[in-house]
Amino acid sequence: MKVEIFTDGACSHNPGPGGYGAVLRCKGKEREICGGEASTTNNRMELMGVIAALSELKYPCEVTLTTDSRYVVDSITKGWVYGWQKNGWKKSDKSPALNVDLWERLLPLLKTHKVEFRWIKGHAGHPENERCDALAVMMRDKYAGIK
Repeated sequence: MKVEIFTDGACSHNPGPGGYGAVLRCKGKEREICGGEASTTNNRMELMGVIAALSELKYPCEVTLTTDSRYVVDSITKGWVYGWQKNGWKKSDKSPALNVDLWERLLPLLKTHKVEFRWIKGHAGHPENERCDALAVMMRDKYAGIK
């Protein structure tokens, strides 16, 4: 089954309250999901959007995943995360890789699903990206105590 997923993350300060949003589209139907944390980083929320969306899929799918996160897209498509994993979660400069707990959740999902990552420029009028951003900001504000 073919699925389109769009994701985004948001964070105030870094670390600070953050949120993520995702839109999943399959067979003409759409579903939105979102979540957040009181103390997190933007990159963690970008990863959580991807993890949460892929975790919604009940069986292996062909996924086109669109995000404005270079961190997520480049880490996977350029193979960085696989190198970090192979080297005991150390980067090429021997410093510790960040967000290992989330990468360890994401990598098995990438084995289950055939995922094509697409990067788009954020805040550039892409309708699904704008919707994901609105969901992420709503959750960020919720965790920041903003009504």
